[in-house]
This record gives sequence, C-alpha cells and structure tokens, in this order.
Amino acid sequence: MGELETTAAASTPARATPEPALVTMTHLIYGLHAFSVLIGLTSAATVVGAFVFGLPSIVAVVLNYVKRGEARGTMLESHFRWQIRTFWYAALWVLVALALLLTIIGIPLAIAVFCGAGIWVIYRVARGWLALNDRRPMYAASGGRA
Repeated sequence: MGELETTAAASTPARATPEPALVTMTHLIYGLHAFSVLIGLTSAATVVGAFVFGLPSIVAVVLNYVKRGEARGTMLESHFRWQIRTFWYAALWVLVALALLLTIIGIPLAIAVFCGAGIWVIYRVARGWLALNDRRPMYAASGGRA
C-alpha cells in the first residue's frame, strides 16, 4: 500500500508553488477553525461542539469545498483534505457522544468522548496550521516520502 501511495503521489504533478492568494485563504481557513476552538475553550460550549456547530468552522468548511479545485495538484490539496476530514470526523464524534447521552450509563462515556474529540480537534488544527506555515503537505505520500 505504501508503494501505491508513493506512486500515486509521484505521478500527480504538483505545482512548485501554489498561488499566494490560495495560501492566504488556507491560513484564513485554519484561523476560522482556530477561532471556533477558542470559542469552545472560553465559553460554556465544548471545543468539539463549537468546532462543529460554530459559524466560523461552518464557513471554513464551505470555503474548503469551494476552493478545493484550485488547490488540486499543490501541497495545499493535502491541507484542504485535512481540514475537511477534521470537520466531518469531529461531527461524527459529536453524534456518537450525543447517542451516548441518551442513556444514563453512557453519560460519563459521552463526556469522555466530548473531551477526547476536543483535544483531537485542537491537535488537528494546530498540526495543520504549523505544517502550512512550514509549507509542508499534511500527508507523507504527498511529500514524496516512502
């Protein structure tokens, strides 16, 4: 499988430098996600709840889908995929936690899921934004490493 990923990444021609406006847009999207995390940390909402249901993250994910085509073939493509997957997996974890809240026994587990997913979202936003700042793709296969 590693060979397949490397071959696929090597056969996709990546533009040497993405458009500066698109890099700025990607920073803006990370900023919107980080703002949602900050809202979750400083309010009564959970981090993952503010991330999934907060207007900044919803706007960010819409921008991801709108600009995704422009990022294709650049290292930014991996960042857009990273951001979109972070949002949808966080939404999935919220649904799991909400289902657990329906039972008395599941409430402590739901709280643990909300906390764990919040930490995971913080990690994903921070790791992605730091990689973008270093102009690195998010996935090893996109970087050409085996």
